[in-house]
Formats: sequence, C-alpha cells, structure tokens
Amino acid sequence: MMRNALLRAAPAVVGLLALTACGTEVPDGLIVNKPSAVPASPYSGPLKAKTPQQDGRDSPLEGGGAALLALECAGKPHDAGSVDDEGPGDDGADSAAEALARQMGNGSDEMPDRGYRAEARTGHRVLYSYDVAGRTRAAVIVAEDRRGWFAETHASCDPSEFRARDRARLSIFVWQDTRGRAVSTAKVVSWMGAEHCDWQSAEFVTLGRGDDGRPRGRQYLRDPEGKLTDIDGLSSTYAKDVKLPADAVDTGYRQDGRELWLARDRSHAYVRDADGTVERWPGRKEPVGCM
Repeated sequence: MMRNALLRAAPAVVGLLALTACGTEVPDGLIVNKPSAVPASPYSGPLKAKTPQQDGRDSPLEGGGAALLALECAGKPHDAGSVDDEGPGDDGADSAAEALARQMGNGSDEMPDRGYRAEARTGHRVLYSYDVAGRTRAAVIVAEDRRGWFAETHASCDPSEFRARDRARLSIFVWQDTRGRAVSTAKVVSWMGAEHCDWQSAEFVTLGRGDDGRPRGRQYLRDPEGKLTDIDGLSSTYAKDVKLPADAVDTGYRQDGRELWLARDRSHAYVRDADGTVERWPGRKEPVGCM
C-alpha cells in the first residue's frame, strides 16, 4: 500500500457529459459524484513528488511521482508514468475534468476508462482516483499551467484489482482461477496482436514477469491466420482441433470459458474452449515484439 496517512474530505466534481470550447468531451461515467463513493479517509498527501522507491529508468513505475503515493494496492503497483509529451506550444484543456478525459483518450489502455472521482485538490492540481472497495486502484493527477490543464502523472494497481466490468474494457485479457477470482497479470496475461504489424488476428499469452516488472516469461501464440510462422524460436506450430495429451498440465487459469493447459515440458500450450475444442499454441522463450 503506497498511500500516506489521510485526513481531510475531498471536493466533489460533477461527472456529467460536457463539451469544451476546444472540443474535449468528458464522457458520461468518467467522473462519479456520489457521496457513497467518498472514502472515510481521503488522500491528504502531496500531489507533486518524486517517484517513491524508484527502480531506475527501465522500471514500469518510472515517473509515477505522487500518483503512486495515492495507490492502495492489494499487491504491487502495476504501471505508472508522467505525461510530458506536450510541446511548449500545445494548448491545455479548459478544466481538470477535460484534462482527465484527454488522458483517458490518449493514455494507457490498461487503466480503467471510467469511475474516477476528484479526491484531492491542492493549488493547481487535482487527484482523480478510481476506487474498488474503498481503496484507490488507479490515480491520475492533472495540473494547470499557463496553457491550461494537463494530465501530469498516473499510476495503477494490477488490472486484476479492477472491477470485472472495467477489466472487460481493457486492451488486455485478465484471466481467472478455477474459483472465478481474477489472477494477477504478473502470473498470466494475454492480448491481441497489434494492427500496425498486421497481427490483429493473433493472440499472445505470457506467463510470468521479469525483475523489471515487464512480461519476461515463456510466451504462447495463437496464430489462426499464420501471420507469425516466420518468427524464429517457436517450439511448434499452431493447430486447431487437436487432442489434449494425457500428460498435459492444467494451469488452473481460465478466461471467458477457455482453459489454459501446458505441455509437460512447457514447450507449447493447449487451450480448450467451452465446447471442448482444443487448440495447440506454439511457445517461445522470449516474448515476441512488434515495432
């Protein structure tokens, strides 16, 4: 848990659909304004700070700053960063809410895109928090300067800590265990391939992360259109409607009715659909990248 001791109540922000003069739309549901959503002890720490426990420039938490302090994760923080891509001539948004909407439109698609509330305000900064069970699982801090309002820092817990309906809207697939509980993406995560590499028909699943927090475990590829057959290091080929070997090992991971099994030597995976159809996914020791 990253949060400091908390003392004072947070200001409310109306979460209605709005259209600014600059054309920034604040979607309905992005910001909530319910008394029941306010925690007993709102965040009272700084809204601008150095990244705590910084792990170096390769860390996925690099630049998270005060947004990391606002998190109340059950596990470790998943991702963080600063938004510093705007050039000196770029115009900001007209309000803090519109800056949040702009960040959600241009920022990480592994963060919830709705359900935030204004938890704290200090001078020219506002903290927007996404809470689950009264604890902050994602945070965005927006700041105002002479150009207007901009998102400054953001941070989030592992996507497995988000609400199920919000996990379903992410660009990644969060898997569950046999009891239906969300599994940390540090253990298993999958996603569809990038369209700009013409890999949108392929799916990638990675088991485990490296010391830097990024996917580094063995990866398995679903490639029904044969887009990845030329990649070096694949353990086998993709095949549909195969027999599940008797010695295959059930990982216990489930996603939308699918079961993830591994070959005894972990060289490739078997994915069984709800209807019993089994696919063989080739494995690779190093994750495949798309530039």
